[in-house]
Amino acid sequence: MLAKNSMSSRIMYNAINDEFGVQQVIFESNVSRLTFLKRRIKRIGLIKTFGQVIFQFILSPFLQRISITRANQIIRENNLDVSDIPCNKVFKVNSINEKKSIERIRKMKPDVIIVNGTRIISSKILKSTEAIIVNTHAGITPKYRGVHGGYWALVNKDLENCGVTVHLIDEGIDTGGILYQEKIIITDKDNFTTYPLLQLNKGIHLMKKTLLNVKEGKLMHKVNISESKLWYHPTAWEYLYYRLILRVK
Repeated sequence: MLAKNSMSSRIMYNAINDEFGVQQVIFESNVSRLTFLKRRIKRIGLIKTFGQVIFQFILSPFLQRISITRANQIIRENNLDVSDIPCNKVFKVNSINEKKSIERIRKMKPDVIIVNGTRIISSKILKSTEAIIVNTHAGITPKYRGVHGGYWALVNKDLENCGVTVHLIDEGIDTGGILYQEKIIITDKDNFTTYPLLQLNKGIHLMKKTLLNVKEGKLMHKVNISESKLWYHPTAWEYLYYRLILRVK
């Protein structure tokens, strides 16, 4: 696995390791906030970045606090294991794309690499291995590439595309061949911070199907010919507007 050290990665590891075995988890460090802000400002401008920062560091943590009961319910009802990944399975790097990662991958010679929550995988990583590299994306691609695909589908009243995708990794952003896609069911108890848990739970089942296909030599991908769009974090004012006007939590 190439992963970010998060609850999502722990859940994915524990689910996959139980049935298929995971050789190694390469954890990358978080990008520093200063570097993150500089990159974001350059890409989308100061005002929108400011709105996203307010949402990510004020509104989103508040939503997480008030959603603890619902999040725990999803974890409990679906038997999601949040236990830590054993230390002997973890290899830490600053960036998933650095030389140490490439050397480790070449040493391990994996058949399949599962990506979970990392920054964009570089072409150097892709070219360093013959392994099949797959990712669970919290959205239906290519219509909802980027981040928070389930949320944006709800904002657009596009319930048919509120779901999760397991896809091959290529050099684009969520543009690789589609292996499996499935919708999720949203309840009145859910909001922005619990949609990803629902997507993760569904994505685990799709990832298991993918790994079984690899094992049996039956892996096939397809191309979704729908419109393609890259989505970003909502700003604080966008979130509040959509919540008050469209009732999307």
